[in-house]
Amino acid sequence: MYDVIVAGLGGMGSAAAYHLAARGERVLGLERYTPAHDRGSSHGQSRIIRLAYSEDPAYVPLVLRAYELWERLESETGEDLMTITGGLMIGPPGTRVFDGSKESAEKYDLPHEILDAAELKRRYPVFEPTPDTVALFEERAGFLRPEACVKAHLDRAASLGVDLRFEEEILSWEPTRSGVRVETASGGYEAERLVISAGAWAPRLLADLGLPLEVTRQILFWFDPKGGIEPFLSDRFPIFIWEPEDGNSFYSIPAHDGPTGGVKAAFFRADGKPADPEMIDREVHDEEVEFIRSYLARYVPDLDGDFLYAKTCMYTNTPDEHFVISTHPNYPQVAIAAGFSGHGYKFCSVVGEILADLVTQGETYHPIDLFSPTRLAGTTHG
Repeated sequence: MYDVIVAGLGGMGSAAAYHLAARGERVLGLERYTPAHDRGSSHGQSRIIRLAYSEDPAYVPLVLRAYELWERLESETGEDLMTITGGLMIGPPGTRVFDGSKESAEKYDLPHEILDAAELKRRYPVFEPTPDTVALFEERAGFLRPEACVKAHLDRAASLGVDLRFEEEILSWEPTRSGVRVETASGGYEAERLVISAGAWAPRLLADLGLPLEVTRQILFWFDPKGGIEPFLSDRFPIFIWEPEDGNSFYSIPAHDGPTGGVKAAFFRADGKPADPEMIDREVHDEEVEFIRSYLARYVPDLDGDFLYAKTCMYTNTPDEHFVISTHPNYPQVAIAAGFSGHGYKFCSVVGEILADLVTQGETYHPIDLFSPTRLAGTTHG
């Protein structure tokens, strides 16, 4: 008999297992694939972390805590998990990326600068902004290494006594008198409480809630800049998110994997197509490469160099693009974390802490009202 079973050991689940074990809980972690795998949503070498949060100012207190916990994990493990590069949120006035970031920065008094098109071009000559482009710059933005972060959380969890089981698919779960029972391809397990953090597989494990979760296929691309990677190195070039006039936001993360590692670029949503995690197309097609190239050629021409490689990834989206984090509405011994909608990875460290709160105390001091599943009742994807 375990205290807690954690279903899914990707970004969120690995963090939850670690936080629970650190509180002395007896934890079983179950994962259908290998540790830090590339079949879900917690891979791709780098993920942006930023404070001036365009999606909603309510995220800022959570991401402030996330930074603290990532730094603590680095200290505990000696691993290099987070790189601060500075960050640019770019677009014409009125775009969500710029206006939303500015709203969060002003509300929480976050250090930032506003750059017009001429200043943006002066500081970063690789950009080709339109005359009405503006940008918010914040020094504390940067990127995380997701595979290394998952592994660090898992290693710490194991060192604290968590029973980690990999390549063991979860088939179902049910409440019992004493807690929960989880059935896997290898057998059944019982615990007093359960955390469900299953990424793109959450819609199946949470089918009883009827949540409007839509899984989409996303693609991550790496290019070799035309003039070499030097102008794009992480010690001199920031992460950026750019929302152009047509609304197809794209982003890039500086070079950090050596001279042949390239520079990562991707759309935030523009190329996302509904996908089944069991049957997702993992091949990247020529027209998809050309689609991202058309934006790089227009706005960051030096990035329109040799295509190196690409990887597929999945977003699990809610209609309003906010997360679902709460106790199960019908079973208080179950905590759920789902629907991270393509912007959740940076929060893994603090979501792990929140999930540990929810299943040990039934509540958390963190502000998570925005993420209640009850808000989604009767909603669908447009």
